Amino acid sequence: MAATRVYVARLAGLAVLGPDGESIGRIRDVVVAVRSDRQQPRVHGLVVELPTRRRIFVPILRVTAIEPGVVTLNTGTVSLRRFTQRPGEMLALAQIVDSVVRVEDPDLPDLAGVDVHVIDLGLEQTRSRDWLVTRVAVRGHRRLGRRRTVHVVDWSMVSGLTPYEIDRPGQDVTQLLEQFEGMRAADVAQQLRELPEKRRIEVAVALDDERLADVVQELPDDEQVELLSHLEVRRAADVLEAMDPDDAADLLGELPEGEAESLLALMDPQESEPVRRLLEHSPYSAGGLMTPKPIILTPSTTVAEALARVRNPDLTPALASMVFVVRPPTATPTGRYLGSVHIQQLLREPPAHLVGGILDTDLSPLRPELPLAAVTRYFATYNLVCGPVVDEENHLLGAVSVDDVLDHLLPEDWRDQVENDERGGA
Repeated sequence: MAATRVYVARLAGLAVLGPDGESIGRIRDVVVAVRSDRQQPRVHGLVVELPTRRRIFVPILRVTAIEPGVVTLNTGTVSLRRFTQRPGEMLALAQIVDSVVRVEDPDLPDLAGVDVHVIDLGLEQTRSRDWLVTRVAVRGHRRLGRRRTVHVVDWSMVSGLTPYEIDRPGQDVTQLLEQFEGMRAADVAQQLRELPEKRRIEVAVALDDERLADVVQELPDDEQVELLSHLEVRRAADVLEAMDPDDAADLLGELPEGEAESLLALMDPQESEPVRRLLEHSPYSAGGLMTPKPIILTPSTTVAEALARVRNPDLTPALASMVFVVRPPTATPTGRYLGSVHIQQLLREPPAHLVGGILDTDLSPLRPELPLAAVTRYFATYNLVCGPVVDEENHLLGAVSVDDVLDHLLPEDWRDQVENDERGGA
């Protein structure tokens, strides 16, 4: 039986189907029109995430039924234009939930004058088939020895939910962070880009350094710079420390020289030194593209030890595809570069064998000054996803991976472009 009363949190993640049962996507948020008075907001529609990760808007009048586990539309034809929030619209989960409000309900005197948090919104369908936000679920702060009680009150009994008050800084982000748990950094970055600036900054501040660094690396250059500018300088330096050195160098290269140097000075010297070396190279050269921290081993390392290094979950598949063997020291710039070993070769050798005995010495390394076009031809010629970069004295400086090459080959707005192949060329 189709529901006429639902809660926003229950809608999040539900499958959206067309009239013939074809899957369209999943609900990620609800768009409502919040007014400056206390009249019940009208629901405009749903934010639906397609299988391609693109988020679109589906008008609420397209919804035929809301049932347990699924929402059905009256049409399978929807606009594939990326969702853009309009003036006067609010996102229920991204903006309203987690707001601090006050309840003025005579039946709940204990809440009078007390700050409480919005944890959910109740929606109700009218006889005209419109949907309104009619109820607000709130929860107060935890008191010593007592559990926090959830209260559901009428929208008109709540103060603090006007557009002006919702847009005030300092809003909690608990619900948003829960949505991001388990998501890939690239997907979190895409969701951050679609949030209003205020909420984007609040989420960034709330994320820990490692998680924020992973997310920032997936943003376009200009948005990386913008987000970094909203962090305290010390925090910005901490995030740069947590980033991959090549990504940190790319970001700092977008900043004015004085600002970049100030951040480098605040970073731990062990973290800033490889970044400084990368900044000496053109960003569109092998030296500017490389990471100074590939898998580097000595000739006496066993195959078993090499495979253990390859299994590091923090490595990208490209960097895990090859190990590089050098004379000590193994920190870049290393001792004399001896050769490389592909992971396929490691898998074919007995665990006790030494990597020094199975080296590929025929693969020509890259020079740091080699331009992007030449690096691209190198990868295509040798069918590689990772390649060594050495200096004139044959010291290993780092390695270029194919994902770094792609980042520089694709147009700057590639994250905004529709994946036509995934949509069947629509």
